[in-house]
Amino acid sequence: MFSAIGNLIKWIGDHFWGMLFLLIVIAALAPNEDPANPPNLQEIKVVGTILDADSVVKEIEEAIRNKNIKGVLLDINSPGGSVPPSIEISYAIRELAKQKPVVAYASGIMASGSYYSAIYANKIIANPGAIVGSIGVIMESANVKELLDSIGIKPQTVQQGTYKQAGTPMREWTPEERAELEQLTKDTYDLFVSDVARARKLENRDSKLYADAHIFSANRAKKVGLIDQVGIKMEAKKELEKLAHVTNPKWKEKDKFESFMENIKEESILRIQSTLYSFKAIL
Repeated sequence: MFSAIGNLIKWIGDHFWGMLFLLIVIAALAPNEDPANPPNLQEIKVVGTILDADSVVKEIEEAIRNKNIKGVLLDINSPGGSVPPSIEISYAIRELAKQKPVVAYASGIMASGSYYSAIYANKIIANPGAIVGSIGVIMESANVKELLDSIGIKPQTVQQGTYKQAGTPMREWTPEERAELEQLTKDTYDLFVSDVARARKLENRDSKLYADAHIFSANRAKKVGLIDQVGIKMEAKKELEKLAHVTNPKWKEKDKFESFMENIKEESILRIQSTLYSFKAIL
């Protein structure tokens, strides 16, 4: 008997990693949902700097198509990001909100591009300690000419078009290049403010109060009209249940393996964000 037990232990030791991999696969493929009682609410997260919108927009599109989902909670903790992906998320939320209620929740930072992402939600709620706003646009580049001169490097270029080197770090920008870049940031800023005013029913002429890159606490953001309510996530969920007319809430769960990997990614992003937090993204 002891020999049999010993052989079993040896076999387990020899095949431990294979068994572990098999268990992970089984757990990943195991169904999360009961077909007889499908989920009726979904949470979509926007975490970290917004550089790509594909995964978030995919979740939004799936929520639009899923007739069982009656409402969506958009949980945001992001300092912003690039202009195009922020707009992609914003306009996708606008389409979703036409069909089912969306509550955007600022769990930490909802600033710049991430605030842009949230503006078309039916209601915006912010944690009492959240940071909201920073409606502005920035474009920056170093001037490394003196450094290059000191090590004897002289860049050479061939170009067609007056503004082809606008934004170059190789030298100081010309007045014409600076004016061109200022116009570009102004155009983007005007679009940002216009969308915020339309979505939040604010006046463009009052943009100095709620935009102009002001950074607000949750209470001040509510006073200027950027959010609707100050509260915790539990309250945001209750508000969504009310808007969606759901009496027996069941939240959609992600695939176990996908959720595991997402948690690792989110933890890494939040650690970096906590040490290197900055609004120096384009939006």
